[in-house]
Amino acid sequence: MTAMNGGVLVFPDEESLALFANKFAGKLEAPLVIWLEGDLGAGKTTFARGLIHALGYEGRVKSPTYGLLEQYQTASLQVLHMDLYRISDPEELEYLGITDLMDEATVLLVEWPDRGGQWLPGADFVFRFGYANQGRDLHWSACTQRAKAMDHSLFDT
Repeated sequence: MTAMNGGVLVFPDEESLALFANKFAGKLEAPLVIWLEGDLGAGKTTFARGLIHALGYEGRVKSPTYGLLEQYQTASLQVLHMDLYRISDPEELEYLGITDLMDEATVLLVEWPDRGGQWLPGADFVFRFGYANQGRDLHWSACTQRAKAMDHSLFDT
């Protein structure tokens, strides 16, 4: 499906989600902020792992659920992966200094961004994962002009 500023993709299994993460990695341009929304088990962390590996990180990619933030360095990018599921007060993020960690070569992935309040940078893309029969679906929105410009080539499937 091709859609400007949003659309839906369906992934019947984890392998197809990983293939999409590979395609996305090949076309994204940093700096980029991606909010990952959806219920528990909907595919947010699976997508993040696939994307981080597709961007060139070869080590173990663990869920940041308990530590809130994991950092991954590739040859040309820094990937910050946050999981805010356990946050009870958005002010807890003040001490992470996310804006201080961001630079022109950073991709920020945020799971459960609704819990981050004003302490999170605005999203370039919002990815909402959901259940689709045995697989998952992805509804996305391009939120910035730069993301809207990337939207066509990223989601032309």
